Amino acid sequence: MSTPLSDALIIEQIEIGPMQNFTYVIGSRETREVVVVDPAWDIDGIVNHLAERDYRLTGALITHYHPDHCGGSFGGHVVEGVAALIGRLPCPVYVNEHEADGVRKVTGLSESDLVRVSSGHRVEVGEVCVECLHTPGHTPGSQCFRVHNTLVSGDTLFINGCGRVDLPGSNSEQMFESLRKLRDLPEDTLLLPGHNYGHVPNATFAETKRHNAYLRINDLATWRMFMGD
Repeated sequence: MSTPLSDALIIEQIEIGPMQNFTYVIGSRETREVVVVDPAWDIDGIVNHLAERDYRLTGALITHYHPDHCGGSFGGHVVEGVAALIGRLPCPVYVNEHEADGVRKVTGLSESDLVRVSSGHRVEVGEVCVECLHTPGHTPGSQCFRVHNTLVSGDTLFINGCGRVDLPGSNSEQMFESLRKLRDLPEDTLLLPGHNYGHVPNATFAETKRHNAYLRINDLATWRMFMGD
């Protein structure tokens, strides 16, 4: 099921897979060009979704390298992902420069499939501009995507929490700094997280700050105590 979130843009939130992941379709209503954020679990469903709406895929954007977001193997399971998508609809795959090797390892993509981006890089999708924001913590190259007053946050920020920092490549202090950077976004910014873990699937930053204790911590010492470091 998809939910249109803006009349000015194509911004659709699709809950997909057994881990309550969100995949996003972002693009231009005028040109019908779109990118897909974190394609995984049901590539047939994603491809059909694009075809039914006469969208033209021009890129795939990856928030981080965990297989539930981009495909790969974990826990004895194989998740279909971005490699299958671009096998059917060839397009560049945008990954943070610190995450590219991890994406290649878990997905099997080649270097020529990837566009390595740094924080502040802008992906043009028809008349729409998507800004990449490096937000390490959950993984070294985690990134969020900002388009107009909307933030697609992957596993950096959830409605009621933030991504885990006890996994290989995670860093609690980097997460603290990333959240401090994100909380300065305008309060009317719409937060679109990487999983449907919250009491609502999306919320403004003003609403999120009222419910999310992780965004209310102002100093690193308090953060460390809060996180049990």
